[in-house]
Amino acid sequence: MPVLERPELEASPLADLHTIADQLGLDGFRRLRKADLIDAILKDGSSGAPSGEASDPQEDRPQAAVSRDREDRDAKDDRAQGGERPRRRRSLRVRRTSSAPAAGDEPGERPAPSRREDAGASDGDDTERAADSVGRIAAGVVELLGNGSAFLRVTPPEPSDDDVYISAAQVRRCELVSGDRVTGPVRTPRRSERYPSIVRIDTINGVSADAVSDGSRYEELPVAWPSQRLALGSEEPTLHAIEWLTPLGRGSRAVIVGARHAGKTTTLRRLLEALGGQADLDVSLVLCGARPEELADWQDGQAGLPAPAAALDFAASADSQAQALERAIDTAKRIASRGGDALVAVDCLDGLAPNVARRALAAARNLREGGSLTVIATATAPLGGETTVIALDATLASTGRQPILDLVASHTLRPELLVGEDGAEAIAKARAAAVEEASS
Repeated sequence: MPVLERPELEASPLADLHTIADQLGLDGFRRLRKADLIDAILKDGSSGAPSGEASDPQEDRPQAAVSRDREDRDAKDDRAQGGERPRRRRSLRVRRTSSAPAAGDEPGERPAPSRREDAGASDGDDTERAADSVGRIAAGVVELLGNGSAFLRVTPPEPSDDDVYISAAQVRRCELVSGDRVTGPVRTPRRSERYPSIVRIDTINGVSADAVSDGSRYEELPVAWPSQRLALGSEEPTLHAIEWLTPLGRGSRAVIVGARHAGKTTTLRRLLEALGGQADLDVSLVLCGARPEELADWQDGQAGLPAPAAALDFAASADSQAQALERAIDTAKRIASRGGDALVAVDCLDGLAPNVARRALAAARNLREGGSLTVIATATAPLGGETTVIALDATLASTGRQPILDLVASHTLRPELLVGEDGAEAIAKARAAAVEEASS
């Protein structure tokens, strides 16, 4: 049976004494002074044990109570670092002998800590230990978690025990997105943590984090009309007509509209297949309110199609759909503000609240001193504010006639910036002919 000795208890920090008192089941121990707490521990620990030996707290307490204590500690530890379960803290080990620890003690038995008068005295020591624990520089790829924090994957994409935790505050401050390559100094885990934590972000994608975070807000950056055409290079009749009669550019706000069964989803799929070969374009897909069968089609991993960043069927709440879309748009904004080109495809906007749909569409823009964010979405009707409207004819789609583009209802603003003056003139002539044919 373990022996509780006053010298060792007096040399232990208050936090460890609280742990022993908790294991012994003492009531109101947190209100006792240290000396009174030691007396209470010795009194309770010696009661009921022959020859002055204290009974094992884990043996005396009901097993269910012990399990609840462990579960409560684990729950607190889970919240400490990104929701992942750290290693369970070992309970304070009570030495079985009253002799002082020596150099020959067996592994796992650590000397009693130096005496501190109260728990507050540990603050300075903790600060010094934290400063001393900052050592290696970590480098890896960011993976965002649902709670706003992140992990730095040192061997992406698979997680490992060497991964580094990034707090939600650092994610927000540096506007980190999944896929960012980050470096920074790391501190060792504290008692309730499983993973080391990054102390600060030094570089993001090879650029100083200060330079990245000091930039203006995305909405305040100067913009220009889309001027770089998204080349589709497809001989499929509808895509060929879209490329030259309703051209899309990097930074376009585009909506594919039409009645039910007009082929909106099929056209969006073919557009993404045609854009799949552009390595400098970061493409993401959000499925909102889709049919379960359509979700399965998108998620089959067809070559040339991006895996959905979020896939919600029509049974999902409007709030869930809105949050999924806003997360994808926020990620694309950060890519564009750092000079990259991002494209978010959305199928579809009809199930979203009008303000959510407009906000997502309005995020698309061509930044003068940065990259671009293109949004291509499907909807029953235009929302307003689009730079490109691709209208499809349900009658042509149902009869199998190609192309299914309704040129009269389609348009692109400032097409000359995308296809040149001659191309813009050709579009005007084709529209005039379509209007004349429709009126005859």
